[in-house]
This record gives sequence, structure tokens and C-alpha cells, in this order.
Amino acid sequence: MKVSYHWLSEYVDLSGYSARELADKLTRSGVEVDAVEQLDKGVTNVVVGLVKSRERHPDADKLSVCVVDAGTGEDLQIVCGAKNVAAGQKVPVALIGAKLPGGLHIKKAKLRGVESHGMICSAKELGLNDKLLPKEIQEGILVLPNDVTIGADIHDVLGLSDEVLELDLTPNRSDCLSMIGVAYEIAAIIDCDVRLPDEQAGLGETGKKASDLFSVSISAPEQCPGYTARYLENVKIGPSPLWMQNRLMAAGIRPINNIVDITNYVMLEYGQPLHAFDAHKLAAGRIDVRLAKAGEEIVTLDNATRKLEPHMLVIADGEKPIAVAGVMGGANSEVTSETTAILLESAHFAGSSVRKTSRELGLRSEASLRFEKEINPDFVIPALNRAASLMAQYAGATAANGVVAAGTLEKQPAVVELSLTKVNNYLGTQLSGKEVAAIFRRLHFAFAETEDSLYRVQVPNRRGDISLDVDLIEEIARLHGYDEIPLTLMSGVTTPGTLTKAQTVRRSLRKLLTDQGLCEAVNYSVTHPGNAERFPGLYPDAVPIALFMPMSEDRSVLRTSLIPQLLEQAAYNRNRGAQDIAMFEIGNVFLAKEKRISALPQEKTLLGMLLAGGRSSAHWAGKQEPVDFYDLKGIIENLLAFLGITDAEFMPAAPTGMHPGRTAEVHGKRADGKSVRLGMLGQLHPELAEKYDLKDTFVAELELHPLYALTSSAVMYRALPRYPAVSRDIAVVVEAKTAAKDLLAAVKSAAGAQLESAEVFDVYAGERLGAGRKSIALSLVFRHPERTLTDEEISDMMQKIIASLEQTFHAQLRS
Repeated sequence: MKVSYHWLSEYVDLSGYSARELADKLTRSGVEVDAVEQLDKGVTNVVVGLVKSRERHPDADKLSVCVVDAGTGEDLQIVCGAKNVAAGQKVPVALIGAKLPGGLHIKKAKLRGVESHGMICSAKELGLNDKLLPKEIQEGILVLPNDVTIGADIHDVLGLSDEVLELDLTPNRSDCLSMIGVAYEIAAIIDCDVRLPDEQAGLGETGKKASDLFSVSISAPEQCPGYTARYLENVKIGPSPLWMQNRLMAAGIRPINNIVDITNYVMLEYGQPLHAFDAHKLAAGRIDVRLAKAGEEIVTLDNATRKLEPHMLVIADGEKPIAVAGVMGGANSEVTSETTAILLESAHFAGSSVRKTSRELGLRSEASLRFEKEINPDFVIPALNRAASLMAQYAGATAANGVVAAGTLEKQPAVVELSLTKVNNYLGTQLSGKEVAAIFRRLHFAFAETEDSLYRVQVPNRRGDISLDVDLIEEIARLHGYDEIPLTLMSGVTTPGTLTKAQTVRRSLRKLLTDQGLCEAVNYSVTHPGNAERFPGLYPDAVPIALFMPMSEDRSVLRTSLIPQLLEQAAYNRNRGAQDIAMFEIGNVFLAKEKRISALPQEKTLLGMLLAGGRSSAHWAGKQEPVDFYDLKGIIENLLAFLGITDAEFMPAAPTGMHPGRTAEVHGKRADGKSVRLGMLGQLHPELAEKYDLKDTFVAELELHPLYALTSSAVMYRALPRYPAVSRDIAVVVEAKTAAKDLLAAVKSAAGAQLESAEVFDVYAGERLGAGRKSIALSLVFRHPERTLTDEEISDMMQKIIASLEQTFHAQLRS
């Protein structure tokens, strides 16, 4: 919200307070002021001048020689290069010696042989925001209204001596989205009265009754509790007064014409959005506030066709929708230069309805911003009358008698009880009853006080953010002054903070992976719709959820896997010379089974990893080796072991996007013995790697929720061995399809508790073994915790192992 200092001074006596002092007081009281903008960017000695004549420059086609009366007593000859300069215009004239923004000094000059005694200025040359002006004025000199006085200082004409406070409002302070709301805030801070405008000054009414000219009905009372309107005739469309244009531009709003400007002006003044319809374009002489019909469309004032949904609230005449309620009017009822009669709307629309409609249509406006935050219903009719009176003064309008209304605008002010004891206990202060009562009076809150210092405070509807006693305590604290609240020690029971199990696991994973040399990546949760097709990841049946208002096509759907974006990052780094890549990401994916979701999507937290390039950097002492499947498998095994998961299994898999012979799924076992999938790992399919311009790339994706469940928080200890171990090697020939993990499981089962470890150290397949056969060599380590094993015991266990392998796999010892 941009607040003009001069405009604000109409409601509050600001004598003795500069704009910057007000900004400091507002910020200290909880309403942050981001900046104070001085509209005068360094303009001196610029006045209003009348162009008496304009002639073409004798030696330059693009220059004009103008004779200007600047109120100095003699006419000035000024050479001007603007296309839109013309005789009879009143324009800003920089006299000799004037200074303009950017360090420009005006001196007597000679342009192509013709003397120039000054400069006719554009809006940009005066430091104004010319983007808020009509295009024809943006590209030429600034043409002033005919009623300005020749020789008048341009500061007074354009309000350049004003300053603008830019408020950074929190969502709860919607009352400060109006000048009157800010005035009440300032009045509470500096302790003064608020002067409200005379809402009906100059409002002349005709003998016609407004209720005879049109009717109003509400077919959707939940979305529109109350609707009011006035009928105005004999309207003359033209520019609004310059003082009003100056205030609108200071607030960042472009002036259009007197009718539109007045509705915007009153919206800024009261915080109540208004809308003016061309009354002659409305059918059947009636207004109905209803929900849109299925398939209904409207062309809004921005000339865009909007498809309406049945839950959207519209303003309709007897035949068609003429506005999207609370958001934007329709082009079919727009006020134009031919308009002579106005139907002026002021209503109270439900904030939730306006918010949903605005979001779905992708259409935000100053009006929707205010309706979304719930406006003050007490200002609906005053704002309507204020706008009608201004239209009577500045558009020649005459108003039909009365206001036509439907629904109800009555809202009982909230009554909140608060005790002085609670105030002082919460704030650690020793405020007296008189001090608290004085603050309520400054806030313009009506209140009653009982003998036991209990206050019954009636909160006006303009302060919808106050509903509880703690809200009143906050008001007391900020107006008493945060700096005045003494330092006190905390008392009472405190609860130390701690991490949840999920947070602890994620933090541990980050440290473990970074310690192993992986870099953490952080990507958007939105991605390209084609990524799910190229790499479905762990959830091939998931349907990507499309965003209603995407930033771009590359960020248009919620991701269903982490890997595609890691691949994009790997390609980005590879293209910039980084050959060895090791990265991971912990993030959420969003799963749905239907394109148009009817329920919230399932959200899962995953761990994604990617390895590519060399296992280590190049070194003179050895040849650099590329990463492979087992590097990634080793990282995952370390990760699982760290979490206390020692019984994980790796099983062959061939999901879409992965190399069919170099991919595995990881499974763990629950307490009940059932297997649960933890994720997958393997080499990226060569065709997919080629699309990303990558070489051999290995990726993994683990689901963290089952990891949380399987992670053991208990720390397990065991004593160091006191007795020597006995190692034996064995090689067996089995069918080529036999999995090494099955052999190891059989070995462990047959050997019993004295088998400390069993590892595969060699696999061989060749012609000497025969077709479909392979040799697997195992290294076995035996140890007894309480004594040394004998040769007989070792031989007995080896015989059991060999017998089990022969019986289960038809294995043959390889000599």
C-alpha cells in the first residue's frame, strides 16, 4: 500500500511530523514501512507555460519553434523536439537556470541556428513515473489541463512536494489497505482525532427514485451477503481533476477518466472496491448476483475471454454476466466516452469466493486484493455515497433518489473481555488502568471498565484482525511501545526442543553422504511433463499433476521422481567441464492416479543419488577407474548399515529407464519378517543417458518412509574377539543362473553360529566349465567367541556346507 503524505494529512493532523518520522513510528508500532519516496526528484524553476504558437524549425524537420508564455512577463522562444507539442497547450516549462532529475541544468542554447530560452518537459524529464500515463503522453511532452494557472510552480500543480510511504502489510492488517485505515493507525500512534470526509457533500438527487429505474437481487447469499447500488444520470465523461490524478499515480494507479478514477480514488480512501456500469448497456433494468452457469463466458475489461465455472460469483443483468464479482468488470458494460448514465455498485463479497475465483482465472486486481482479505461492511454505503458525490462534482452527474440494496450488511462488532492483570502478566509490565484505557481511546475502541479492572472492549468492524484478548494485548504492547516493555526472565514449565525420528534420519543421511564425497542438490518440486515418461522411477503408475498456473512448460507438473532433475544437473555440469559427478537429493514427490485430482496427492520423501565419471581424480600413481554399479551399491550398503539395517537384499530388476542387466531393487525386512521395498539402484539405460548427453551413469532412488520404520535407534556393542579366526576358501561350479546371494544364504544356514563371515571373492565362466556353468569362489571365516576351534570342528562344518550346496544347487567342488 502506497500512502501519500499530503493525502493522509486531510484525515489526521500531521503538524510537527515529517513523512520519515511517521515511517519510523509506524515501523516501531508493527506496520513496516519499506521506503519513503520523495516525488520531487530534483526539479527547480519549472512552471506552467502556454504554447501560443508552434512553427516548424527552418533547418530541422523534427524540431519545432514554439512561443511560450511562462508568466515571466515576456514570451519565450523554445525549440522543442516532441511530436505532440501544439499551440494552445499548457505545458511544464523549465526556465533558464532550472534543474531537472539526472543532473540536467537548463541553459540558453542555440539549436540549428535558432535560440532556445528554456525547455518544454515530458513526464519522464520531471522524474514522474510515465508508465502510469497514456501512451501518447509517454512519448512526448506532458500536456496539462486547461484550468491550471500560467506561471504556477510545477510542484504545486503535479504534487511533487508530496512524499509516499510504502507499507509492507502483513495479511492480518487489511484495514491499512485504505487511507482511512492508515489514518486511524496514525491517530492511535500520535494520539489525535480522525477527520472523515463528508460522504454526501454536493450530492444532488433528482426526483426519480432509484428503485423505479432498476432492481437488485442476490441468488447466492453465501457468496454475497449484501449488495447496494446507485443510479446516476447526465454523466459527462472526461479527465478527472489533476489533484485526483496525482494522488492515484502516487498510489501506483493509472488515471483513466473521471468515472473510473473516482471509483479507484474511493477504493483507496475507504478500502471498499466499487464498480461503475454503463447503465444503458444493462438489459431488463435489473441486477442479479448469482453463480455462473456451466459453460458461461465473459470478456473482461482486459479484453480476455474468461471461461466461468459454476462456483464463480458473477454480476448479471437480465440476460448475461456483466462482471466477475469482486475481481473485474465485463467489457459488455464498460464505461466509455459515450456513457451518460451510470449504475454504481458497492457490495460485500465473501473473501473465500473472490480468492478462489481470482486464483483460478489467473486474474488479480486491486479490488480482489481487498475483497480476499474481507472488507469492512460498515463502509459499503458510505463509499457508495462518497463516489456518487464526487461524480456529481466532477462529472456533472445527478443521482436518483435513494440506494437500492439487497441482502444485509449488518455485522455486530466483536466484544472482547480483557483483564488488567492478564495484560501485565503477559507483557511483564506494570501498566495502570488509566494507561490501558488511554490506549483504547487512541485506538477509537469503545470500552467499559468494571471495578475489578476487567475491560469489555467493542472492536470496530474495520479491525477484523482482533477477536481474542491476546490480540488486544498485542495492540496495547505496540502502542505502549515495544522499547518500553522491560526485560523479564521467563517463568513456567519449558519443553526442550528435539528432532523427530524422520528429521534425525534425514540429517544423518546428509552427513553420511557428504562425508563420502557426494554433493547435495536442491531442485524445484515442479518439472517438465515429459520427465515422468522418460523415467517413471519407483512409481510407474503415478500421473504427473499439472499446475493450474505454471511458470513455464519446464516447470508445469509436480515431479514423481527425483532422478530426472539430477540427470539435468549432471548434464549441466558435464557440459561445463565437470566430468566426475557424485550428488544426492532428499526431496518430496507427489503421486496421483488421475490427471484431474479429486483428492490431495500422496506425498513421499525420497533419496536420489547419481554417480558418473571417475571413481577418484586422476593421479600419477595409478590409472583412473570409472565408477560402476558396485560403487553405488557400496554407498547404499554403508547407508543401511549406519541405520542399523543389516538384512537388506538386492534383487534383479528392469524398470523403465534403467539398464535391464545392471539394475537391482533393494528390500528390507520388517519385524514380522515380511519384505518391504526400499528402492532401486543401477545403471541408467544407455538410450536415456544419450538423450542427456551422458556416458555411463549410475542412479539410485530410495523411499525414506520405510527406512524410518526399519531404522534402529539402539546402539549395538560387541566385545572384541579374544580367540583366533580360521579361514577357508571354497570354489564350487553351479548353473549360470544361480545367484551368489542364494549360495551365501545356504552356506550361513549350514555352518551355524561359528561362521563369522562369508564373502564371494571370484566368479569365473569359461569353456573348461561347460556351457551354462560358472564357478563361484567363497571366502569363509570361522570363530568361536569363547575358545579356539579345532580342526575337527572346522572340517565338520565344511562338510555340512559342501553337502548343503550339493543338495540344494547340485554344486560341484572345483579342484
